[in-house]
Amino acid sequence: MAGIHRERPGADAMSGATGEPAVGIGERVWMSPGWSNSYLVGTDDGRVVINTGMGFEGPLHLHAYETADPSPTRAIVLTQGHYDHVGGVDAFRATGPDGGPEPDVVAQANFTIWRDDNERLESFRSRNSAFAFMDAILAAVEHARAAGFDAIPQSRPEPTVLVQDRHTLTVGGRTIELIATPGGETTDAMVAWLPDSRTLFSGNLTGPLFGHVPNLVTIRGDRYRDALTYIDSLDVITELQPDRLVTGHFDPVEGADRIAQEVADLQEAMRWVHDRTVDGMNAGTDVWELMEQVRVPEHLDVGEGYGQTSWNVRAIWENYAGWFHHRSTTELYGVHPLATASDLVELAGSDALVIAARNHLDAGRPVHALQLTDLVLAVEPGHAGARAVATDATAALLESTGNFWEAAWLRRSLAKLTEPGAP
Repeated sequence: MAGIHRERPGADAMSGATGEPAVGIGERVWMSPGWSNSYLVGTDDGRVVINTGMGFEGPLHLHAYETADPSPTRAIVLTQGHYDHVGGVDAFRATGPDGGPEPDVVAQANFTIWRDDNERLESFRSRNSAFAFMDAILAAVEHARAAGFDAIPQSRPEPTVLVQDRHTLTVGGRTIELIATPGGETTDAMVAWLPDSRTLFSGNLTGPLFGHVPNLVTIRGDRYRDALTYIDSLDVITELQPDRLVTGHFDPVEGADRIAQEVADLQEAMRWVHDRTVDGMNAGTDVWELMEQVRVPEHLDVGEGYGQTSWNVRAIWENYAGWFHHRSTTELYGVHPLATASDLVELAGSDALVIAARNHLDAGRPVHALQLTDLVLAVEPGHAGARAVATDATAALLESTGNFWEAAWLRRSLAKLTEPGAP
């Protein structure tokens, strides 16, 4: 059977909340789509909200729920600490029309570690993710303002309930079981299980795109995620056998058998990549060769639209062994890899290096070409020939990828290479 990733939207289809009425998905559950979907679980004594979107999305999600269920919010469940899950908490924290208390904010026990990381590295992470998301987020903020919703600051919630392993939340006669899954997209991941309807809110446990390999480390900059912990965390889906999987993005996944098969394939794929990487490390194969060699077995039809196997190979290697690859003494010192670029360009000549780069590109080796144009452009940023080869090499890489992050980075690189007036 073809993998479910072939049926579902890719990351380019993600967009901000609109404020339109929430969509009922059955069993008194409503979905308000956004950068990461927000969900409302209705009870006989008020609402339970699962995830709240970005800060500017909070009022939009709140508005989306008013028609479906105008009752007060009794609890807010956060399946992880990423900005697009927690930013709108403050929009839901006001006391309800009955004058009741503020809702509990429930998160996994590692939430505060993750939140502190985000605050500690806020400028770094915002800068390093802007190339992929900034234009779309700014457009979504403008949409919210045009629709009459004033943007509120990104919430920095302090949970009132922390889940170490498992916690049962009972509101208005409805039971929601919360289970820590620290191997998900973040180390503070958690899932929410509705046993009566056999519905599992998995958040981004398997990554933002269900049916795709995970990102064990993002190119925007996060802590490494452990491959074996990821595999173990997915066991919760196998154990619960949900009929419906409600993910962090896009529509729910229906059918216990389909869900079970997809999860088994994801686990087998990750186990294979982990084990082959470890085998290679023990055999003395360098990380670059393993990044080229290790692939998910062909019988496992899993996508690579958000994470990539080659990146996961390197993440596994460095999570076990750190940054020193025993390749060169220069790895031990704080000297930039391009520090001697001017010497090499002077010895070989800019034009000769550009010719060699073009030859690599013509032979189907665009990354080799970029290694040489990087040398030239580090010394002569305006070199027309080097910029032309680098542009063509980057365009070739862009044409060959279906990965969201890789494509976003390559588009950003092309823009810098081709923008008018660039040196």
